[in-house]
Amino acid sequence: MSRLYAAHTLLNAGVAIAALIAPLSIAPAFAQDAPAAEEAQIDEPASGDIVVTARRREENLINVPIAMSVVSGDSLVKSGAADITALQDRTPNLTLQIARGSNSTLIAFSRGVGQQDPLWGFEPGVALYIDDVYVARPQGAVLDIFDVERVEVLRGPQGTLYGRNTIGGAVKYVTRKLGNEFHASARASYGSYNQLDLVGQVTLPISDTFSVGAAIARYKRDGYGKNLTTGAEQYDKDVIAARVSAEFTPTENMFFRVAGDRILDRSNPRHGTRLLPNGTDPIYAPTASVYDTRAGIGDRNRVKTQGVSATGEIGLTDALTFKTISAWREGHTDTLIDFDNTALPTLDVPAEYDDRQFTQELQLLYQGDRIQGVAGLYYLDGRASGAFDTVVGLFNLTTLTSGTVRTKSYAAFGDMSFDLTDQFKISVGARYTKDDKTGTVFRRNYTGIRSPYFGNAAAVPGLLRTDYTNSRSFEKFTPRVSVSYAPRADLNFYASYGQGFKSGGFDMRGDAIFTPTTVNGYEPETIDSWEIGMKGAFLDRTLFVNLAGFMSKYKNQQVTIQVPALPSGIASFVDNAGKADIYGFEIETRMVPSRHFSAGLVVGYTHADYKEFLTFIGGGTTPVDVANQRVFQNTPKWTANVSATWSEDVAGGTLALTPAVSLRSDLSMFEIPTPALDQDGYVLVEASLNWTSGDGRYRIGVAGRNLTDTRYRVGGYNFPGATTGNSVIGYYGPPRTVTGTVEVKF
Repeated sequence: MSRLYAAHTLLNAGVAIAALIAPLSIAPAFAQDAPAAEEAQIDEPASGDIVVTARRREENLINVPIAMSVVSGDSLVKSGAADITALQDRTPNLTLQIARGSNSTLIAFSRGVGQQDPLWGFEPGVALYIDDVYVARPQGAVLDIFDVERVEVLRGPQGTLYGRNTIGGAVKYVTRKLGNEFHASARASYGSYNQLDLVGQVTLPISDTFSVGAAIARYKRDGYGKNLTTGAEQYDKDVIAARVSAEFTPTENMFFRVAGDRILDRSNPRHGTRLLPNGTDPIYAPTASVYDTRAGIGDRNRVKTQGVSATGEIGLTDALTFKTISAWREGHTDTLIDFDNTALPTLDVPAEYDDRQFTQELQLLYQGDRIQGVAGLYYLDGRASGAFDTVVGLFNLTTLTSGTVRTKSYAAFGDMSFDLTDQFKISVGARYTKDDKTGTVFRRNYTGIRSPYFGNAAAVPGLLRTDYTNSRSFEKFTPRVSVSYAPRADLNFYASYGQGFKSGGFDMRGDAIFTPTTVNGYEPETIDSWEIGMKGAFLDRTLFVNLAGFMSKYKNQQVTIQVPALPSGIASFVDNAGKADIYGFEIETRMVPSRHFSAGLVVGYTHADYKEFLTFIGGGTTPVDVANQRVFQNTPKWTANVSATWSEDVAGGTLALTPAVSLRSDLSMFEIPTPALDQDGYVLVEASLNWTSGDGRYRIGVAGRNLTDTRYRVGGYNFPGATTGNSVIGYYGPPRTVTGTVEVKF
């Protein structure tokens, strides 16, 4: 499809949306006290008076000219969601998954844009924020659902207010504020595979102006499968998470908060399962269960992440507020990946990651009668490092790869909204970002199984493949503009244009013998995105509708290519792939005809097509355009979810039944289609039944997920060929699980 035709299609879609909604826009003003709608908007994403902070200031969701979904923490807990990856079932055009071989590393894609490779030094394409703090690394980013008020998912580039590496969007994990009243809660869950979750929270007001709070969670579960070589659990869970905070409100115009969190994940590594044999050798045969493995590399996996932040808000005048956000975070990961999935070290990778970051953001917020906005400065000082061995047992050879990327990022930004009339508004924003990066990469062959770095002191040093330190700077100006028209309250039409970019860097796996230009690093990727949309409430606030259509021009996409390269193991290089066009639409609706029934529908469509994909073929030195042979990874064309809730007054409380069905169409795991790995479309069915007492103090619930016990791949590795053990392995989403929960609030 040509770009002109895509633009014409998007324009026609916008006209059609306007034509469909126009008759509803002249409906009578909504009853502001409709109880059914007010109840629904607490838990559902397409609701009316939901207050969000997508533009770094509190606003009604309907008034924000950004495609976004909002899901409350209570809603996720009641549905039995294990962690934030459950958001992909409720959010259009979103992929959130646990990374290959990991238990707590996050892979995120939105509207075709993301980053699958979690290696240190590579930047994510969809940013994660805990409150207002940017989390630079994906390790430990699969956050569990506790002490969270809501999760906001912003789709499309957020380059103005959120900056670098939000080229696909942002996920904001918003925790609860303490307030100045005592409250506490305790939740216990038991379910399939001996799942045991214990969560406790407490808020203690020390005075009228000072409160302290804490939350702790313990998650324990047996594995969905077994390691047939070592006997260890496979796909188990063993996590302890905690959060503490203190809030001080000396006056009504001043607020200060200090918060700290720590997560320790000691779950066993996920070794995946073989999808293809290696000849007739039985040790390489696939296992009977997709959750079983024969990996022999070991079962030690440990991920620790922690951080502390300090936020201050000072009202300078009635209209002007100063805000400061200081944060420090660090993480360390020890893990193992057995690519061959056998007891032999045919293709094994022990690895470690280490990272730390400091960020400082200063904001000046203005809230006037006709003008609202924010301006600010941002600084990040980060260090990401790590090391791994690539063990090729058939050759008694190991390649050690290690390195560090140091990043200093500076930004200045502003976004202002002007109410030209009561109906017409315009928003203009821009951000200037400068990244200074220094990369150090070391890669060397050793004779022996593992290098000295990972415990084999007898390994004999061999060919030095990469050893360099280089520095580069990247800078970008990213504007955004939007116009809104609100013909009446609770109805908003908007159109917007925005840019985003993801910083360039250095390939930590780069092999200077195979690809000498790796020492020069790779370039940033950029996106230009156009969007039209509508948000509204209709029929006396019993119907909520959010619609969006988008088209993006994607340039210099960073793609990691890994191929067998014996006898050195695996060669990796990063391509700036070229150009792509992405367009699609999103629909989120919620109907609440009565307090006893509600229903929702979410639909997303993404068409992503490479127009140019330059890469090197067969060791050649001239790049070749292979756009017609490449596809977008982790980007199903269709995503959908339909749900309904029936509730009745029972035994002094409310009994609510919520079934839901989600759909994802075919997707590719990598840019090169791989039939053995790529996932066909699938459907997941879930249901929950919750009884809540009339005063809200007690809840008893049961939740079932993947009730049809569907097997679906969420990741994989592809290293075919006898010399690598024909290593084609897959990683799978959870099987059918049922969980019972008791919750008490004090």
